Amino acid sequence: MKETPLSNCERRFLLRAIEEKKRLDGRQTYDYRNIRISFGTDYGCCIVELGKTRVLGQVSCELVSPKLNRATEGILFFNLELSQMAAPAFEPGRQSDLLVKLNRLLERCLRNSKCIDTESLCVVAGEKVWQIRVDLHLLNHDGNIIDAASIAAIVALCHFRRPDVSVQGDEVTLYTPEERDPVPLSIHHMPICVSFAFFQQGTYLLVDPNEREERVMDGLLVIAMNKHREICTIQSSGGIMLLKDQVLRCSKIAGVKVAEITELILKALENDQKVRKEGGKFGFAESIANQRITAFKMEKAPIDTSDVEEKAEEIIAEAEPPSEVVSTPVLWTPGTAQIGEGVENSWGDLEDSEKEDDEGGGDEAIILDSIKMDTGVEVSDIGSQEMVFHHVGQAGLKLLTSDAPIILSDSEEEEMIILEPDKNPKKIRTQTTSAKQEKAPSKKPVKRRKKKRAAN
Repeated sequence: MKETPLSNCERRFLLRAIEEKKRLDGRQTYDYRNIRISFGTDYGCCIVELGKTRVLGQVSCELVSPKLNRATEGILFFNLELSQMAAPAFEPGRQSDLLVKLNRLLERCLRNSKCIDTESLCVVAGEKVWQIRVDLHLLNHDGNIIDAASIAAIVALCHFRRPDVSVQGDEVTLYTPEERDPVPLSIHHMPICVSFAFFQQGTYLLVDPNEREERVMDGLLVIAMNKHREICTIQSSGGIMLLKDQVLRCSKIAGVKVAEITELILKALENDQKVRKEGGKFGFAESIANQRITAFKMEKAPIDTSDVEEKAEEIIAEAEPPSEVVSTPVLWTPGTAQIGEGVENSWGDLEDSEKEDDEGGGDEAIILDSIKMDTGVEVSDIGSQEMVFHHVGQAGLKLLTSDAPIILSDSEEEEMIILEPDKNPKKIRTQTTSAKQEKAPSKKPVKRRKKKRAAN
């Protein structure tokens, strides 16, 4: 997935803010973002947060054969990974130009500066040495990856403890942490990278650029320095021409920033060691702030429940007794009423339009009480008129002509449905007996009487 480019409006806005010596996050020109260091439960595991940029560092070791040209020196190996979890623009399984440049810069900063005594990693000359592997994983990308990665690498190396070993003749014995305390690495100094971003061909300078500022910068200068103001490595990229005074100015700023960061690292290491000795809780789970949603636990506030019943009785005694008067219903509109607990249901009078419908329907309908219907009706044609039988409540039927509108009603409620009759009405037969079938048995006995009289 390609990186979303900045629009021209965003680019102009950022450059104009930099010209006015303003930054989006409110920092000054030479200010660093907040640095937060947290350690895991195992030695050599840490997470460094530089603003929103997060890097996970993990150090591991193993016994291997040394290199032929350096038989008495251990091996240092650095590996930085840029996953899609950090930014969607990073492609997995591919060595991008940015990744190659960052790995080379880390090797020059940490391995070529001889910050770690590699000769102390030798167990048996020419046969067994310690290989120290530093894996760095970028968890979130918000600019200035190299500074966060260098801090994470040196912190993980300072925090790491390797197993203790003993050599008796040709036999090498490796001890577990329960048998012997692990041994820390021998570190001479702590080199830390400081990045400077240049804008408008070196006219403007920013320290610790974030991700948006990196998109609009013209060049980048990285200086690796320790607290003794010794430059370990320096790299310039972007194709801009820098003056000698600009480089000296950046080196002075880097010396101040490195001293502050080194003091922060030493303080974090001291606090972690103190907690582990006292037997307190440590690890990533304990470093999560309780105020965050992702916190595993919340501190419980102490509650005194000794006098709850007494306070409840006092509140009940002071409270006013409920009133026994039932409020009268309020009619908001005609045909509605208030319904609630302790209130009688009362409905208002019907609207005028509903009254007119009832009166008109009563004049046009003819009720036949003598005909009883069970479930349905039958419609038949008689000349040019149409006779319709339908229910009126449960009392009887209504007989309507084709000139009048058909009124269908299934209950005694006032809801009416009016349909216009069709021009060519069709016969609708139902399973129940119709009015015509009810009248037919009354004619047959009359014919039988006439035959009897003729016989007489």
